[in-house]
Amino acid sequence: MNGEKGEGMAGPVCLITGVGPGTGASLSRRFAQGGYRVAMLARTQERLSQLEQEIAGSRGYVCDVSDEAAVNTTVAQVKEEMGPPEILIHNAVGGAFGTFLEIEPQTLSDNFQVNTMGLLYLARAVAPDMIEAGKGVILSSGNTSALRGKPRFAGFAPTKAAQRILSESMARTLGPQGIHVAYIVIDAVIDLAWTRKMLPDKPDDFFIQPSAIADTAYHVAHQDRSGWSFNVEVRPFGEEW
Repeated sequence: MNGEKGEGMAGPVCLITGVGPGTGASLSRRFAQGGYRVAMLARTQERLSQLEQEIAGSRGYVCDVSDEAAVNTTVAQVKEEMGPPEILIHNAVGGAFGTFLEIEPQTLSDNFQVNTMGLLYLARAVAPDMIEAGKGVILSSGNTSALRGKPRFAGFAPTKAAQRILSESMARTLGPQGIHVAYIVIDAVIDLAWTRKMLPDKPDDFFIQPSAIADTAYHVAHQDRSGWSFNVEVRPFGEEW
């Protein structure tokens, strides 16, 4: 990928997981604006149907990324109907709040399946075509939990840390083969209806806009291969860090 638009009038394919009303939808819009046909994955059909009406050239696919068989079946369907993805963005996320004494152990396991194993399943499904083509991009939307374990993130942070390390391992394997793997750390609260309700007293500039995350992802996906990034951080200008 990395600066080239893809082949033919149809445009290249970008596969995005976790397509909901926030970051996933903004990623889908941004890459569609850039000339991509977007394969949107989510667990519910309703939100996908709405976005299909809005985003030209997009297609929605119901898929639970924690299920290896479902991932393989869905990616095969995307390849048949749209073509092999040149970009994969793993944005689906499983999360939870609670200390290690408060969470159910199964919660950590479930989140690991979505965040880390889901990335593994998806990457294994799309990477062979990228390797054959000698180009491609694999991005994950991460979180500062990938870098630190705060008390109430015991059911989430270990899975994001593992996701980042898996991405780094993949980058070292795939980079020399022309495939750019990067990890975008979102050090912010994303501006969503539920986060606004949870934090009603916060000003607008406290939140990061999903469209800003999407712009960064698009930029990283199109970096020249002489200057690729791996760890990429985004945060609002007023964020303390």
